[in-house]
Amino acid sequence: MTDTRGRVKREFEKNLDLVTELSHSINANPELAFEEYGTSAAIIAALEDSGHFTVEKGVADLPTAFVASAGSGDLVFGVCAEMDALPDIGHGCGHNVIAASAVGAALALAPFADELGLTVRVFGTPAEESGTGKEIMVNRGVFDGTHAAIMVHPSLKDVVTPQLRASRSWRITYTGRGGHASRPWSALNAADATVVAQTAIGLLRQQLRDGIRVHHVVKEAGSAVNVIADRAVVDCMVRCDTIDEVDEVWERVRRCFDAGAVATGTGVEFTSLPSIYREFRHDRDLAPIFESNAKAIGRTFPDYPDKMFGSTDMGNVSLRIPALHPMLSFDLPTEEGNHTAAFAAAAAGHDGDRFVRDAGLAMALTIADVARSEPIRAGLMARASHG
Repeated sequence: MTDTRGRVKREFEKNLDLVTELSHSINANPELAFEEYGTSAAIIAALEDSGHFTVEKGVADLPTAFVASAGSGDLVFGVCAEMDALPDIGHGCGHNVIAASAVGAALALAPFADELGLTVRVFGTPAEESGTGKEIMVNRGVFDGTHAAIMVHPSLKDVVTPQLRASRSWRITYTGRGGHASRPWSALNAADATVVAQTAIGLLRQQLRDGIRVHHVVKEAGSAVNVIADRAVVDCMVRCDTIDEVDEVWERVRRCFDAGAVATGTGVEFTSLPSIYREFRHDRDLAPIFESNAKAIGRTFPDYPDKMFGSTDMGNVSLRIPALHPMLSFDLPTEEGNHTAAFAAAAAGHDGDRFVRDAGLAMALTIADVARSEPIRAGLMARASHG
């Protein structure tokens, strides 16, 4: 295994133009959750064309999900490629660079997989923004037999172990009785129910622990100013440190929505949405290895006072197998963070290209180092054998 790291790095550099172009192509053709057909096909083609990967398509009964494998070693290490974009904004969360860096890492490792005793897997994971594709894949056994997984996400900070939190979403539908605004006494105003609920939630926030978030948006509340709405729809997300805490807080938030119905005499129906993001558990052995490799490439990891970020369904994976989800930064003003048009543009430009190189190479070298470390390798495999 002489100079394995050097050979992995040279292989990565050889494929860098290819994966950078892949990133640009995905960014220019954004696709929404569970509809990432072109993106999935482009990633699969890049892996298959290398001659190293076999691909299982449509895993977990999800048409765009896939698992690509190279090598036959007993240590199985996965790299996750997220694919979906945001409505209207496109790749405002930078999934194009996440996918491209995953492909770059996998292509760099594939020729040396057997030498390293590795099986390299690329998981094409749909619907991170909504629908939590990884939760579906985990529950249907797609990650079974994998000893560890990694992905890197773009942000405004370089952080090895960001605090990634749990969240769950619900849809609340009020049903009232419509009428003309000139004769309101016979109507039951569903739109007013949303106002009461939002006011109650605003008051509830004072009683919640620091860091708990209750997000909501009114999706429907009538269509004409002179017509009393007979129907209103609100989507609500609760975000906490753990999924158990999310469920506890939801019971209090739910009563706020009940209050809207009681106050207005309307009916209310609650529907649990399919998006469930569990808390993230970073692996203590993988983190320092990634940090060392990323620093060697030129990244720095300041001791930020706030390392709290959003939620990700990679947390769902981390509760099943050892995992790591570092953040590497784009050089943007703080007001132009994730989920903005500026972030989507940066993901197609110099910032995105730098991310693809740094994240992809750091992941490839990290996986190679893990494969060569007998204690860490044995620890990962032992944990798998104990469930």
